[in-house]
Amino acid sequence: MHNRSILIALLTVIALGLMAGSAAAASSSGAVVFSRSTTGPGAEQAGLFAARNGHLNQLTENPADSQPDFAPNGRKIVFVRGGNLYAMRADGSGQYALTGGAAVDSRPLVSPNGRFVLFERAAAAGAARDLYTVRLRGGSAHPLTSSAPDDSEASFSRKGRLIVFVRRFARAWGSTADLYSVRPSGAGQRRLTRTARVDEFAPRYCVGGIAFSRGRDGEGSDAYADIFTMRRNGRRARALIAGAGSAYVEDVAPNGHRLLFRRDQGLWVKSLGRHCRGHRRARKLTDLIDGSKTNAVFSSNGSKVAAFVATDYSGGDRIETLSGIDVRSRRATQLAEGFSFDSGTMAETIGPVIAWQPVRRSGEGPLSSCAAI
Repeated sequence: MHNRSILIALLTVIALGLMAGSAAAASSSGAVVFSRSTTGPGAEQAGLFAARNGHLNQLTENPADSQPDFAPNGRKIVFVRGGNLYAMRADGSGQYALTGGAAVDSRPLVSPNGRFVLFERAAAAGAARDLYTVRLRGGSAHPLTSSAPDDSEASFSRKGRLIVFVRRFARAWGSTADLYSVRPSGAGQRRLTRTARVDEFAPRYCVGGIAFSRGRDGEGSDAYADIFTMRRNGRRARALIAGAGSAYVEDVAPNGHRLLFRRDQGLWVKSLGRHCRGHRRARKLTDLIDGSKTNAVFSSNGSKVAAFVATDYSGGDRIETLSGIDVRSRRATQLAEGFSFDSGTMAETIGPVIAWQPVRRSGEGPLSSCAAI
């Protein structure tokens, strides 16, 4: 009970700061959209929510809605509903299905040109995944990859002309993961890494190359990673962040010049130059509690970060927070919170997938000054 009282007090403080803080974090960078679900007595709110201008607005009312992503013009959102993909206007109106059937579709990403959606498809929950595409306006889904191994974690280059993804191979001792690239048409599939007993994962395109994690993927005690970069063709792989303590890629800013990563119980940013080479020392944005899990993304101009953090406490209690962080000032403000108690009678969970609405505002300049990929 004492542990629960501490959590309730903490949640009260978070709730009091929600309205004032979210305006500073999101008003100039579009809405931050995420999923929220509640269970237990009096639980009513569930679906997709948007935090903007000091307000928290409910966009959908289906508890099966999750994994949102914005079209590049910020006017549409694609999301997952019960294993199928849906799309809607940014205000939650005009919902329509993009896929259907018994297959399990997940992790939708709208292409940089806004014409189609890239997603993962599995024949059943837990089965190996392939990459598919479907037009944003609807139509038949088309396979982008088709292989026995598991294909996932796809990411677009800035102009959408290339897609990098992770392919996991089953081995006698477990599995290994390597990076591949392919064009949106499905042509030009290319293997970028070939390492034994080491995983490459979480790839993101940056200026003239790709940043990725290399180590052992997973959540067990044997998991570890350093951050590497390489050219788009897989050549000249080199360590960017290595040494004591693991480092994991979280995101790369849309202009490709800024890396967001997790290390040493914190979120960090590092400036990137040509071919993803590091410029200046990394800066710590915020601390993370030991044992916490996080998922963080940049805003469209790279000036802010939305970070989901989940922390498990002894006894089964869990608290989740969604914060907006200004990269320059490192000021963090709460956007939303979630919790669950060991009794199991009440739970309010958020995330972990976050989508930040793309915007262009006067004075911010173009989203990128680097060469198109």
